[in-house]
Amino acid sequence: MRRPHALSSLVLGYVLAVLVVTMVLGFALYTQVTRDQFDRTTEGEALAVAQAVAADPVVRAEMATGDRTGEVQRVAERMRLATGTAYVVVIDRAGVRHSHPNPALVGRRIEEPVVALDGRTHVGIDPGSLTDSANGKAPLTAPDGTVIGEVSAGILESNVSQSFWTEVPTLLAYTGAALLTGVAAALVLARRLKRMTFGLELDELASLLQEREAMLHGIREGVVAFDERGRLSMVNDEARRLLGWRHAAVGEPLEEVVAEGRLRDVLAGNTAGIDQVVLTDENLLVANRMPVLVRGRHIGSVVTLRDRTELEALLRELDSVTGLTDALRAQQHEFSNRLHVLSVLVGMGDHDEAMAYLDEISAGSTAQAEELRSRIAPASLAALLLAKISIAAERDIRLTVSEDSRLDEPGPDALLTIVGNLVDNALDAVADTAAPRSVQVRLTEDGRRITVSVTDSGPGVPPELAERVFQDGYTTKPPRNGLPRGLGLALVHRLVTRLGGRITATPGPGGAFTAELPVPAKTLVEQR
Repeated sequence: MRRPHALSSLVLGYVLAVLVVTMVLGFALYTQVTRDQFDRTTEGEALAVAQAVAADPVVRAEMATGDRTGEVQRVAERMRLATGTAYVVVIDRAGVRHSHPNPALVGRRIEEPVVALDGRTHVGIDPGSLTDSANGKAPLTAPDGTVIGEVSAGILESNVSQSFWTEVPTLLAYTGAALLTGVAAALVLARRLKRMTFGLELDELASLLQEREAMLHGIREGVVAFDERGRLSMVNDEARRLLGWRHAAVGEPLEEVVAEGRLRDVLAGNTAGIDQVVLTDENLLVANRMPVLVRGRHIGSVVTLRDRTELEALLRELDSVTGLTDALRAQQHEFSNRLHVLSVLVGMGDHDEAMAYLDEISAGSTAQAEELRSRIAPASLAALLLAKISIAAERDIRLTVSEDSRLDEPGPDALLTIVGNLVDNALDAVADTAAPRSVQVRLTEDGRRITVSVTDSGPGVPPELAERVFQDGYTTKPPRNGLPRGLGLALVHRLVTRLGGRITATPGPGGAFTAELPVPAKTLVEQR
């Protein structure tokens, strides 16, 4: 296959072609304008000669009396020889020549009309009896001012052409110098383009662009690029999906695309660090921002976004299952001990004592479940609290549901997530404190709103951090089991806010978080 022309060669060729065509057209136009200027100048010189002869008193007097002495011919010839003009012809009103370089034409009538009889001067290119000439005609007046004829003077066009061609070498030199300058500039431009494109040709650049578009819009990671002014320069399809940017356009500043908050801070680079966790309305993202440097100059930045929503949910579900498994394992040991006691009592024949012991242990767990179920109507929420009580007991933490807690309505779908995260956060807060460790949950509703309150015996939240604890990614604890911290409270805050409620943190000592949620509209309609 024939290799296409190099980009630098194409640029050089096209630039040279444009230069050559432009210079040729410019040269032709300039020569035409210059020739016209020479003609106008020569016509002015011829007119000056004609006016000088027409103003001569001898010529005026002789022509007024009919030129009986022939003096007009002698004056005209002297003027012609003195000025170097081709001819000086004095003509009367009847069009009869009274002077001419060719004496045979003196006394003969001219073929064209006597135009200067209108009292004005005339210039132009005249075919004449000799050859084409730059002609000037001036009116001839008698001593009393009456127009009695005209004086026609001409300079041959051959003389004009000779003067013009003496200027052509200068024009050619200028054109050649301009062309050489253009060629040099084209060479410099071609080399610069080659350096800027790293020696890549047009087909290679097109292939790279296609590959870039396919890669950026085909990968399952979001990519957002910003220029040096912080404006969007590129957003791939996955980034639009993850961030919900359906109408974000390239060239817009970040401030007009993202509302003030942690997401904007991470994208703008105001929050330093790798693997920054960001919560959006729909997704949990891990963001990394890298500057783009070209030859040491900062030209922008690129932010990559990874979707950790499903993975985070699975990890947290696995963590919950692990906690339940640990609780079940502990209960297994307890049940084994109880079964061992029952087997000994039965083996000893003390059946009444065995029955009493069996009633005691079965009534305790059943009574707790029934009591909680009677106050917490949503079965899933009651089961969650019972599971959390078992997990807390395994960790030597006393988790209780306040006696005044009552929830007769199912509540919003996110209620399980809100309660579960608040309880988990409280259990983590007291896990490393000295015994006794306790967590209390309070659930109430007044028909229009549901209040969830979780308090613990931990150190609590410092007053200056009462608002900051709800920011996604903020935590004072190290990661646990590969799970990033700083998401539970942020997720709860996001859910409560989206439902139209509010959540507050009361400064310590002792942690206290209160969330107020509106009762779903469907439930309110059913109540009415």
